[in-house]
Amino acid sequence: MANLFQRLKQIFSKGPPAPPLSLEELRGVFKVKYHAFKLLLAANNTALQLMTDMEAALHGNHSFGMTFVRSHATAVCVNVFAIIKYLNELSGNRYRALEPVFAGIERKIAQTLEHRQTRVIQELVLPLDQVHKEMADGVGSKMANLGEISTQVRGFAVPPGFVITAAAYDLFLSHNQLQEEINRRLQSLEIDDIADLYRQSSEVQMLIIGADLPPALEEAMAQAFQDLAAKAGGPVKVALRSSAIGEDAQDTSFAGQYRSELNVSRENIFTVYKEILAGKYALTAVSYRLHKGLRDEDVPMCVGCMAMVEAVAGGVMYSRDPTDIRSDAVFINAVHGLAKSVVDGSVTPDLWVVSRGDPPAIIKKEVRDKELKVVCLPGEGVYLESDDRGQEAALSDAQALALASIALTLEDHFKTPQDIEWSIDRDGRIFILQSRPLKQLAAPAREGAALFCATENPVLIKGGDLASSGVAAGPVYLVKNNLDLLQFPEGAVLVTAFPHPAWATLLSRAAAVLTDRGGITGHLANVAREFHLPALFNLGDATEWLKPGTVVTVDADGHTVYQGRVESLLQMATAPKGLMKGTPVHDNLKEVMGFITPLNLTDPESREFRPDRCRTLHDITRFAHEVSVKEMFAFDKHKAVAKYFIKRLITTFPMQWWVLNLEDGFKEEVAGKEVELNNIVSVPMLALWEGISTVPWEGPPPVDTKGFMSIVMGAATDPNLATAGGTIFGNQNYFMISKDFCNLTSRLGFHFSTVEALVGDMSFENYLRFAFKGGAADYPRRVLRAKFVGNILEQHHFKVDVKEDSLFARLEGEERDYMLSRLRILGYLTIHTRQLDMIMLNDADVDYYQQKITQDLEKYILPLGAAKD
Repeated sequence: MANLFQRLKQIFSKGPPAPPLSLEELRGVFKVKYHAFKLLLAANNTALQLMTDMEAALHGNHSFGMTFVRSHATAVCVNVFAIIKYLNELSGNRYRALEPVFAGIERKIAQTLEHRQTRVIQELVLPLDQVHKEMADGVGSKMANLGEISTQVRGFAVPPGFVITAAAYDLFLSHNQLQEEINRRLQSLEIDDIADLYRQSSEVQMLIIGADLPPALEEAMAQAFQDLAAKAGGPVKVALRSSAIGEDAQDTSFAGQYRSELNVSRENIFTVYKEILAGKYALTAVSYRLHKGLRDEDVPMCVGCMAMVEAVAGGVMYSRDPTDIRSDAVFINAVHGLAKSVVDGSVTPDLWVVSRGDPPAIIKKEVRDKELKVVCLPGEGVYLESDDRGQEAALSDAQALALASIALTLEDHFKTPQDIEWSIDRDGRIFILQSRPLKQLAAPAREGAALFCATENPVLIKGGDLASSGVAAGPVYLVKNNLDLLQFPEGAVLVTAFPHPAWATLLSRAAAVLTDRGGITGHLANVAREFHLPALFNLGDATEWLKPGTVVTVDADGHTVYQGRVESLLQMATAPKGLMKGTPVHDNLKEVMGFITPLNLTDPESREFRPDRCRTLHDITRFAHEVSVKEMFAFDKHKAVAKYFIKRLITTFPMQWWVLNLEDGFKEEVAGKEVELNNIVSVPMLALWEGISTVPWEGPPPVDTKGFMSIVMGAATDPNLATAGGTIFGNQNYFMISKDFCNLTSRLGFHFSTVEALVGDMSFENYLRFAFKGGAADYPRRVLRAKFVGNILEQHHFKVDVKEDSLFARLEGEERDYMLSRLRILGYLTIHTRQLDMIMLNDADVDYYQQKITQDLEKYILPLGAAKD
């Protein structure tokens, strides 16, 4: 074999001519070439599919995290590296110039993925009165805003305290060497597997809680606490609140996703601090970041430590209506005791709606029966107890008006509507505990729609408070505990007793949210609005009335739940907006893809079509594929080799078809340049050819003006199409065969497809793979054509994956005759779906070809062999 490789090197080199090879040696040469070519094609197909997956993620509505970006970028690099390796094996190392080009592109991708921001604030701890809103990158938006209010907005009380910064978080991780282990675990996360998220998040949290505080950080925290106690004039209990970077932004509030602890003593602040850091990796927080497109490395956890307010009343207020951008009233939710029961949804709070008039006026007041309240324990911590005064208003009207005035002032200062948490102490002083941007939604104008629909579908529930606008339908699923959380199905309507923040994990999977109690200012309501998810709260007895599995339509704006699907309402639903667009992860993917997917090398005949002109991984795959075909089917070179194994198929069928006999695909050896069909014994090729040739192609479909213009514009603007037929290989088709194997590479005009099949008596070895891409029409038509072909294949039991305008289909493990019948279908589709992209926006033409293809397959193609029902 070593001697054969030396002879092979001589054949493909420019040195002195090699001695003639024997037939067996020639066959060995082709086996070596074919092995490298086959592996190159496999790596090329994988790389292109990965690029298509990345394009689909960039433009789609599905969530993805940095794990997706890193894994796909790495996988593309691995496959392009393999392409270069196999191309050099195929050609005798003539394309080594690709290697430094690839290394440079790979280095740029790695630099993009590893980019980290430099911390501007280096202090580990900062007093709150030294913090302002411009310091959000070092202390988090929550504490930056509170520092701003305490020093820049006169007359407002903010509890004194200090901030443990992002620099402290970095020091904690590096001191314990945690970041690498956390990255490893995050890399293996399955974004749609809640059980896996739960397990991994629990393990990471335990790593953090069990780690040691760096001595410098412990000393800084101890000194800050001592200074706070001195300012308070004696022993002090504190509230430790998360203030992660990116938290409390308008579109990423992280409402209720991180941890806060109330009424903490000096002895426990170090342990509680670590627990809050660990809360960054709670199930809800990890899921939220993944679905909001936030990179883990961009979200260091800062922690605010503030003197505890022993509140007689607390709550949350919005300076405007969150569900209607046209409304300008102030909304106030209030309870007795601490505000915790408002934000976690455990109590349905009182409601005040206050106008912005001069003077402001109360335009709505609802006092609810507040059965419970949260109060501070004498020693440490908080607890939930019965509220003996629960039927009494938590605020006086004067206090409600004073709070409304504060909300308007803060909105004016921050120049955007505000979501504000507050408390009132025993002396009647109002303290601001949080102020963040409020996300508002535009309420849809659908007057009369609900009334019309009510006459068609039974009303199951009516009423409740609008927490988030919209219309959706799905089966009812009751959530009572974490087991229900793990089993929650995609597209179900989440029905629960109260809007616990932990249920936010489900919002990316849910169709809508219904709760028995809770207020619209709670954390879950906030997150539902961010996810544009219809939500009705405080329905009273939804968990009793709605039976699990019942399909319902939730009309949140109409405050109504209907039995069954109400199509007239669902047609009015706003199309889902991609959650990822504009997020850091989306931006990172877009930047990485700048080095991967753009195609600059389009003309193989150009002098610029060479390795040093490759600027992206797609350029490398395009170059390598083009030259690999030439290397494999080099008719004008190595004629002694080619004449034995590469033959032109003698056929009256249009186009040229070439056949490479790998070993036992011919009945007899052929000495000339052509081979007749009756001399071919490759079982899968013959089945494929039957599908290609049995039904004559009618030619391109008639094209209307729009279809014609889409072709003209597509050909003029898409560099991928510019030279599809520009070389001698542009409209040629190549079979590589043995008795049980066939690979067809077909480029017909703007259309490129491959079929690979292994079909024998061992069904467990049998497989079919089909890839299809391209077209002359514009992008929307090409996408529709890919889906059109995909639907046909799915009807015949192929597993189909359509991404953008690319189609990948496979079938495996079936018995011989069934596989051959499916090969005939692939042969038929290879010919008869050409140029159908031109008519994909014409419903009448689509229906015609759908019926014609179905009839042809049933009448002519499937009867050619045994079909499987």
